[in-house]
Amino acid sequence: MQFFKRQWPIIVAFVAGILMWARYYVPTDASQLMQDDFTRWARILVGFAAILGILSLLHHHWTKIKLKKAGFAFSWVTLITAAVMALAGLLPIRFPGFAGMQMSGDGLWNWMFNNMFVPMQATMFSVLAFFIASAAFRAFRARSIEASALLIAGCIMMIGRVPVGAWMAERTPEFILLGNSYNVLDFPAWTSWLLNVPNAAAQRGILLGVLLSQVAIAVRIIFGIERTYMGGGD
Repeated sequence: MQFFKRQWPIIVAFVAGILMWARYYVPTDASQLMQDDFTRWARILVGFAAILGILSLLHHHWTKIKLKKAGFAFSWVTLITAAVMALAGLLPIRFPGFAGMQMSGDGLWNWMFNNMFVPMQATMFSVLAFFIASAAFRAFRARSIEASALLIAGCIMMIGRVPVGAWMAERTPEFILLGNSYNVLDFPAWTSWLLNVPNAAAQRGILLGVLLSQVAIAVRIIFGIERTYMGGGD
């Protein structure tokens, strides 16, 4: 029994990792078929993982309600709304009279998603704008050279992304530099340069670091060094 709990998952991860890695170096029809089979199995596993996640969510909130922990009323809201949305997706209930609020023939689940969930999601994202503004205010305090550069770049980006930036660029004089004509306050052009040169370079560096870390984690999983996916530590 211990073999199937400890060694067997490591063997499966090792074989699957080696096969998927070797597939890129053996571009044949058989290797492509093997990848398609692995993709189908991955979809099946994701479905079971989603079921497990839902059951874990229900167990967590029901335990919170049973023990009357702080905020258990929100757990009631979560369970009730989850049950209502599940029933709305399973029951063939349609509202042909709501032609102006939903597409013709949509069920109750689509109506609730478009007219309840989407507005609430937009509200949450609109609230995040205030947190972003607060964080930007704290970050834009020019207390060092780096903070000053961030402040200047942020101001250029904000002005270059609004109509007033284009309006200022059209009404400022031009000058010639290295045979090219530029506006004195061409904020849209400065914004494009910031996005395409320093920002792109930083994004590629971050992406390269993320990819290298993913490779390292994959190697650790293949060789059985990383075992957190088995439900415990090393």
